[in-house]
Amino acid sequence: MLNFRLKNKRSLEISMARIKIDLPKKFIFKTEIPLRITDINYGGHLGNDSLLSIIHEARVRFLHYLGHSESDVEGNGIIMIDAAIQYKSEGFYGDELIVEVAVNEFSSIGCDFVYRITNKNTSKEISLAKTGIVFFNYEKRKTVAVPVEFKKKIEEMS
Repeated sequence: MLNFRLKNKRSLEISMARIKIDLPKKFIFKTEIPLRITDINYGGHLGNDSLLSIIHEARVRFLHYLGHSESDVEGNGIIMIDAAIQYKSEGFYGDELIVEVAVNEFSSIGCDFVYRITNKNTSKEISLAKTGIVFFNYEKRKTVAVPVEFKKKIEEMS
């Protein structure tokens, strides 16, 4: 929702509801991802579409670290059901990004993956992101319960 208010005779202040991502107490995985030229948009900085691809890459690396893939977490796959991103600062071609991952907010069929992306050289926060994940049986085309061992691993790491 957009709200307009006259700040003074020459200036209009615009306020709107913002996404807020609460950070977990601990990130349980970290990976480095360099910004490629294809990640840069016409403004000369990291494009919003590329940021979603970067967190996707980090999620795949994290699952691989745990011995899983997006299509096989203890026999079932995962589907991203929503995403939220807070942009904090620019990233540029050649920057090395550190992407930290945490998993929280478990429900009966899913959880949230939370990401913090920072510039390795400057330690400047680039963005925060969250993706909602549900577990899915692709053969039956339906959601399934969170795999017990997956949840147990996450809780042990957190």
